[in-house]
Amino acid sequence: MSYILHRSLGVELPVAVKGDGCTIVDADGKRYLDACGGAAVSCLGHSRPDIYKAIADQMNALAYVHSGAFSNAAAEELAEFLITRSPQGFGTGRALYLGSGSEAMEAALKLARQYHLENGQPERHRIIARNMAYHGNTLAALAVGGHAQRRKPYQPLLMEVGRIPACYAYRLQEPGESDEAFGRRMADALEAEIQRLGPETVAAFVFEPVSGATLGTVPPAPGYVRRLREICDRHGVLMIADEVMCGMGRTGTLFALEPEGVHADIVTIAKGLAAGFAPLAAVLASEKVVTALAEGSGTLWNGHTYMSHSAACAGALAVLKAIEAEDLLANVRRQGAHLRQRLIEAFGPNPHIGDIRGRGLFQTIELVADRETKVPFPAGKGLAAKIKTRAQNAGLLVYPAAGCVDGVNGDHVLLAPPYIVTAAQIDEIVAILRQVVEACLAEALKD
Repeated sequence: MSYILHRSLGVELPVAVKGDGCTIVDADGKRYLDACGGAAVSCLGHSRPDIYKAIADQMNALAYVHSGAFSNAAAEELAEFLITRSPQGFGTGRALYLGSGSEAMEAALKLARQYHLENGQPERHRIIARNMAYHGNTLAALAVGGHAQRRKPYQPLLMEVGRIPACYAYRLQEPGESDEAFGRRMADALEAEIQRLGPETVAAFVFEPVSGATLGTVPPAPGYVRRLREICDRHGVLMIADEVMCGMGRTGTLFALEPEGVHADIVTIAKGLAAGFAPLAAVLASEKVVTALAEGSGTLWNGHTYMSHSAACAGALAVLKAIEAEDLLANVRRQGAHLRQRLIEAFGPNPHIGDIRGRGLFQTIELVADRETKVPFPAGKGLAAKIKTRAQNAGLLVYPAAGCVDGVNGDHVLLAPPYIVTAAQIDEIVAILRQVVEACLAEALKD
């Protein structure tokens, strides 16, 4: 028996013992082609001696010091790397390190609150976020998230948050509506919600530039993010970009916001930041935010024990340097286009695949009972979970999720293979996934 409180108490999990590039090997010697990186985490795959060495070298020199007493070279260099490559307009900001994406979102929300207090606007405390988003599992992060099923058990503990629809073209774009008009309409929902809550009370707007697992890699419509930026600026609302899943190269640029031509005031990053070689997340505060703190109290009010952990920062720095030195963002764009084309070829003709979407090596297929009406399969069929299990049995790791329509119904499969993936491996991923999905659909339609 296991003494671990696993996510599922009734399932005996295989024990992973080794990583080998894009594959994981379990204790029985079975190999699994990793097409999702856990949760879009393992962006460099599972065997990088150079990353191991960077972490070991730092551990041999210094593992931990309290960030209230010391800085360390790895944390300083990593911060410089991130800030100097931030989107244009971000300015000379600063980085704050934490242990997980959930912690990063908590810290981002607290930072937004501190910003307004430092500016003499204590009435600004409300947060606006989107439906069908995921921002973490701690209470404030869960509160700003918009997944009904994840929120339900803890609802009495969650703060109230303003809500607007996600920019989910497959289900919300109207017939005949242009992409630009749709993006404008979705962004203008933020204006309406700010007015409803009272502009003087709103502190920040939180969103994923490209949606993560909850909605399944939905990219923004043209002009959508620029319009959001305009609205936030007009009302003095901070824009918080949650790039925990979509950032650090996953969509083909280091920051997912880069193609939109705008910057956020606060950015949260994790997952691909240290690629699973160490637990690390970060909050990046723009020059505007840092200036308010510097000219106000001169302090950061929110601190954590393991901030700026030297070994974790050394690992992340090695990861980002490898991505840059090996030009892996170009491979993300190249293989991302290949993955999308293969998905279209394999699943486009399938009448139960409603949508194929994504950006870079961050792609999703959404399954439907009826393509014409977009009606999802009933949640009771557990289609997403069955795809995951059957795929793993076939030696393929994918990230299916349920509830993309309303928090309960709607199944999709998310793919986020490592940045080192080859065209041949993508062909194998899609071939196995096609067999698995077709088998699971046949069962679902027969029941």
